[in-house]
Amino acid sequence: MTTIQPIPMSSCARATTAREMRFRIQRPIAGRRGPRIVALDAGADAIVRTVAAQPWGASRFFTLAAPVPSTVAGGSESILLQDSDGQSAHLRDELADADVVIMIGTVDSDDNAAALIGAACSVRGITTAGLIVGDPSEVGATVTHLRPYARVLMTTTDEQDVAEVLTALRA
Repeated sequence: MTTIQPIPMSSCARATTAREMRFRIQRPIAGRRGPRIVALDAGADAIVRTVAAQPWGASRFFTLAAPVPSTVAGGSESILLQDSDGQSAHLRDELADADVVIMIGTVDSDDNAAALIGAACSVRGITTAGLIVGDPSEVGATVTHLRPYARVLMTTTDEQDVAEVLTALRA
């Protein structure tokens, strides 16, 4: 007869218990300029608008004001964004005050926008991340488009994971 040995709780699992959570720092990070979250397609627009309605620190949420053509003279200066209040902003202006840019995509992400945003962040030394929401069998092209431009890339089927990641980043 085989006895079953319980698996001990890992340090990562212990860190998420209510007992350990009381040791987490809850205040905003001093000197943080804030993340910029950019939706790269219509499906991501809906997700970003929903997440933007929650209370956040210095985070700013954007959608692309128009599709980005494959040949753009002017780089990041030519990318026009729209914030969650409907105000227009240029990508270059938003990058001046950003410390991380998170690109959100679904199945129809604008690969030209991802390339220009990624290149503009690289030149400025801004960390980039990509969150792709959708069925794994349908988001392969989006993964391919974002992979060269996102230092961190996560795929998920749950839209709530976007808010969870932002919370973990203390956005």
